[in-house]
Amino acid sequence: MWKGRFQQETSALLQQYSQSVSFDWRLWRHDITGSIAHSAALQQAGLLTPEEREKIVVGLHGIVADIETGKFQWKTELEDVHMNIESELTRRIGDPGAKLHTARSRNDQVALDLRLYLREVCDGLDGELAEMQRALVDLGARHKDIIIPGYTHLQRAQPVYLAHHLLAYVEMFQRDRERLGDARKRINVLPLGSGAIAGSTIVLDRELIARELGFPAITQNSMDAVSDRDFAVELLAALALVAVHLSRLSEDVILWASSEFQFIQLSDAFTTGSSLMPQKKNPDVAELTRGKSGRVIGNLVSLLTTLKGLPMTYNRDMQEDKEPVFDSIDTVRAALGVFAAMLREARANPAACAAAVADPMLLATDLADYLVLHGIPFRKAHEIIGQAVALCGKKKCDLPQLTLADYQALSPAFNADVFDILHVEKSMAARRAVGAPSPENVAAQLARWQAALG
Repeated sequence: MWKGRFQQETSALLQQYSQSVSFDWRLWRHDITGSIAHSAALQQAGLLTPEEREKIVVGLHGIVADIETGKFQWKTELEDVHMNIESELTRRIGDPGAKLHTARSRNDQVALDLRLYLREVCDGLDGELAEMQRALVDLGARHKDIIIPGYTHLQRAQPVYLAHHLLAYVEMFQRDRERLGDARKRINVLPLGSGAIAGSTIVLDRELIARELGFPAITQNSMDAVSDRDFAVELLAALALVAVHLSRLSEDVILWASSEFQFIQLSDAFTTGSSLMPQKKNPDVAELTRGKSGRVIGNLVSLLTTLKGLPMTYNRDMQEDKEPVFDSIDTVRAALGVFAAMLREARANPAACAAAVADPMLLATDLADYLVLHGIPFRKAHEIIGQAVALCGKKKCDLPQLTLADYQALSPAFNADVFDILHVEKSMAARRAVGAPSPENVAAQLARWQAALG
C-alpha cells in the first residue's frame, strides 16, 4: 500500500512483528459496514458512479459470505483486517475497489471500526449482566427465608437474609450496566471523515455517513478523532469493575461452599475434583473468575500505559489497544455466562445456615439498641454491651445465658423483656428502614428486581 515511496520489500520479520490481522480480524463485519457507508458518501460526492458503488457493495457482501463460511484467507503480509478486505475487494472487482479508500485513512477507519464493535459489545454485555442479575435474584427467591450471618472483617457481625446478601451484588451489577450505558454514549460518535490527521480536501458528507451507521453525533476535531482512545479506556474501566464485582462474589461463594461454612452446595456440573484426594469438590468457577479478574484490571492499566506518553495524533503504539480490549471483553463475557449458570444450579444448606445464625453474639447490637430505647446514650450502651460480652467470656456462656441480675448489674435500664430481644426472627423483623433486611423489605426488593429484569 506504500510501494510508491519504498524501493525495498518490507522485511518478513517486520511483517510478522507489525501485523495485527491475527487479532483485529474480528472487526471484519464492522469494517465492511463502515466501507459500505463510506461508499455512499463517495457516490454522493460524485467520486463513484452508481454502478461502481453497486460493484463495491456486491463485492463486499461476497466477502462477508466467504468469511462466514471460513473460505476467506487472511494474509499477514497485508497487515490488518482493513487491507485484507480492501485488497481482496480490489482483486475481485478491479478499479472501483481501489477507489474505496478515497478521502479515508486507516487512522479514521480503525477508529470507526473499533467504535462500531464496542457499541455492539456494550449492548451484548448489558444483556449478559442482566442475566447474571436474574440468576442472583432467582437464587435469593428460592431461599428467601434463609438467614445467615453477615460479616465485617470476615468476623460474624449481624444477621441478614441470604437474599439480601445476594441482592447487594444485583445492585453492583446494575451500576455496571449503567456505567456501560454511559460509556456507550461516548463510543457512539462518528470519527470517519477525519482522515489521517487533518481531514481531506475531498469533502464528504459526514452527516450522511453518520445516518447510515446510526451515529447520533460526529467528532468535531480531526486530530482528536484519530488519536482518541478514551472510549476504549472507559470500557476497560467499566469491565474492570465488573471483574472486581465478580471476584468479590467469587470469594463469598468459595467461603460459603467450604466445609467450614457449608452455606451453599454447588452442583457437580460446575465443580471439579482432585487428581489425588477423592473427597474434594472444588469451586473452580469462582476461583478461576477471581483469578481472571487480575487480567481484566491489568488490561486497563496496559492501555492507559500505552496512551500516557503519546504525542498527537495517531502513533503505531495505538495498535496495542485492541488485544487488551478484546481480552477483557472475552474474559468478562465468559465469566458472566458460566457464573450465572453455576448460580442457577446452586442450593443453600438450611441446616448449616441456621446453625451459624443461631450465634447469639450476632444480636449484641440489638441489645445496645435496646438500651438506647431505654434512654442510654449509644456510646454508653455500646460500652455496656461490650462488658456483657466480656462477662460471657468469663462465665463461658452466651448472652441468653446471662441472668437478669447480670444484666441489671451492668445497667439498671435492663428489664425482664431484655430476653425477648435475643431472637433472630424478631431482630430481622425490626430492621424496617429503607435498605435494611426485614422480611418485608427483602420480599419487596426481590419483587422489584423480578419485575425490572423480566
